[in-house]
Order: sequence, then C-alpha cells, then structure tokens
Amino acid sequence: MFHFPENEIAEIIKTISEKSLLKTRPLLMAIDGPAGSGKTSLANQLSSKLTAFAIIHMDDLYNGWDDALTATLTNHLREWIIDPLATQQNVRYQQFNWVSNEYGPWVEIKDFDLLILEGVGAAQEAIRQHADLTIWIEVGPQIGLARVLNRDGAQILPYMLKWQERERAHFLKDQTKDNCQIFIDGSNTQIK
Repeated sequence: MFHFPENEIAEIIKTISEKSLLKTRPLLMAIDGPAGSGKTSLANQLSSKLTAFAIIHMDDLYNGWDDALTATLTNHLREWIIDPLATQQNVRYQQFNWVSNEYGPWVEIKDFDLLILEGVGAAQEAIRQHADLTIWIEVGPQIGLARVLNRDGAQILPYMLKWQERERAHFLKDQTKDNCQIFIDGSNTQIK
C-alpha cells in the first residue's frame, strides 16, 4: 500500500468539505490514472478521514480484461451509478467475479454522503459530467507495471501489457488526465 503526503490528503478533504456544503445529494468523486498509480491507496487513505462514504472499485465493474474500457463499462456506469445518484436512489451494481469470468450477485450501497469511484476509467467523460471532484494520479508505465506485478504476481504480465495499451488508448481518446480537477504525482508515494 502506498502513502500519500498528508498535505495532499488535507487539501482533498478540504475540497470535499467545501463541496458538501453546497450539495443536498451525495457527492461523487472519481480517482483515475494508470494501473499501479495508487488509486486504491488514495481512496483508502482518504476513507480513514471520512464518515458516511462508500468506495466502488472499477475492478468490480469491468466485464473482464477484454471488455473493460469499452461502451459496456460506460453503460454500466450510467445505469448503476450516474442515474441512481441523479434520482437520489441507492446505487446497485453487479460485481464482476474474476475467477468465474462473469458478473456475480448485486451489491447495493446506501446511506452515504460521498461515493468514491476509483480505478482506471473512473473519471471518464460520462462520470466527469456528474462528478463533484475528479483526481488524476500520474505514474510512469514501468513503475506502474512493476507495482501491479509486485501486488498481483508475475503470472498476469501478459494481461497487464495488453491492459497498458488499452488504458493508454482510453486515456488518449477520453482526455481524462487533462480534464481532472486535481493532479497528483503518484511516483512520489511511499510504500508503507
């Protein structure tokens, strides 16, 4: 797990607090960036300072490796997250099972003031149009790949090399990095 500097965390918490004063509905925050940049670590670090929040990991929403950063994901984001938030309903999504390679049971999230969506594709245009805060974490491809392989094992190297190509193409087409509100250099994080 990575640890981001406390001053960066404090600024994000301050921004969340300011935005929550202006909203009568739950806030939506997206944390995006290349694989291995520290998105999950940042979400977890933020959660230690928050109350009434929920986190959805993009890995739970992808339809496997090959259909992850496609229109399928965008449609699921609209149906499962954006539309329910817009109508002040509970968020429900099917969690992808990476062992059986299919969607599993429904997960329902309710009673939250902040929904953190984290992972590659979290701050794509469909989400940015509705998000209250978007964060981009930058990391070079070699560092990101090494971190993922260290975390998940060398057996996923062939999948990750294809994934890095797909995420680069997705980010370029979507212009995600250029359209996020907060930029963090993930290569400076410390392992704890």
